[in-house]
Amino acid sequence: MRIATFNILHGRSMEDGRVDVDRLADAVKSLDADVLGLQEVDRDQPRSLGADLTAVAAEAMGAVDSQFVAALSGTPGQTWMAATGDEQPGSASYGIALLSRYPVVSWQVVRLPPLTVGVPLWSSLNRRFFVARDEPRVAVAAVLEGPFGPFTVCNTHLSFVPGWNGFQLRRLVRSLTGTREPIAVIGDLNMQQAAAARLSGLRPIASGETFPAHRPRRQLDHVLVRGRLAATGPAEAVRLPLSDHRALVVPCGPI
Repeated sequence: MRIATFNILHGRSMEDGRVDVDRLADAVKSLDADVLGLQEVDRDQPRSLGADLTAVAAEAMGAVDSQFVAALSGTPGQTWMAATGDEQPGSASYGIALLSRYPVVSWQVVRLPPLTVGVPLWSSLNRRFFVARDEPRVAVAAVLEGPFGPFTVCNTHLSFVPGWNGFQLRRLVRSLTGTREPIAVIGDLNMQQAAAARLSGLRPIASGETFPAHRPRRQLDHVLVRGRLAATGPAEAVRLPLSDHRALVVPCGPI
């Protein structure tokens, strides 16, 4: 079984600045993932050709089940509001998706605590502080009927604000109490592996620098587990022709 996580930057290439759904489909197909978590996913956004990027990825990987969960309604960087799950069909939205080649027994959506104030952060590029406004954050979990029995996978994209992302991670893990084990929490956690393991209490099973894609120096993307699940081979941080992240893929199976 192959589990993968990929922040797709709404399908945009860093080389030509374009969103090409065929390029996204080819990238997803090349990962050959059985379970895939995507972050920064568009649906009905003009900047991504009005496409449903979750549907594009699901078809490419041969998923039998998938779910897109909007974190916000509107367009990031422009006009938006926090999504509630009651948005009208066809309205522009942005969030995360979980896709599986295995049947899904049940779904759970977790809306994480929002940071409602601007936060001063240091820009190494401009060498000065700026006030950052974070976006709403969500997680989506599924109990899957896998090849070795039922297990849970949860995909998320946490805040980029140090400290707050740790608070969100702890809250997310608590929300999964009682969920069918083994559990894998995957996604762009916006923190390094040691912090992700310490704050979550879960075991990392995939190591590889994933950001920035052209010359990665940090691992922001993770696969963390609890229960009888382990890597069966080395993880790979895969550079693809889109996004500013590399995809992280790991083969795994029962202990």
